[in-house]
Order: sequence, then C-alpha cells, then structure tokens
Amino acid sequence: MSQPLNVECPTCGAPVEWKAENVNRPFCSDRCKLIDLGGWASEEHKIPVSPDAEDDLFSDDLLPRH
Repeated sequence: MSQPLNVECPTCGAPVEWKAENVNRPFCSDRCKLIDLGGWASEEHKIPVSPDAEDDLFSDDLLPRH
C-alpha cells in the first residue's frame, strides 16, 4: 500500500493528509478555510492580470463611443 500524500495547509502550514474523507483539504481545518476565504473577500489575494484585461473582456458588450 502506498503512503498517503501529505500537503501543507495554505493558511498555517500544518501537514494535511490528502484524501477524499478530508472535507477541508487542502486546508487543515474549517477555520483555516474561512481565513483564506476572508482573504479573497477582502482582496488580500488577487490573480494578477494586466490593467487593460477587464476592458478587453467587456469591450464587445458596449456600444462604441462617438
């Protein structure tokens, strides 16, 4: 039998066993999961994009300016 995969909790760094029964994976606990969610909600975590990326995404939805 192979050893279970262990990863680090993204919030606190504690070891987490990666298995289907672990409903909090990759986090070690519900608390760490909620801390991470709060970071996204308060925009502490961001996915980097170019400043014009949003304009490019929605430019076809708008009528051109005259």
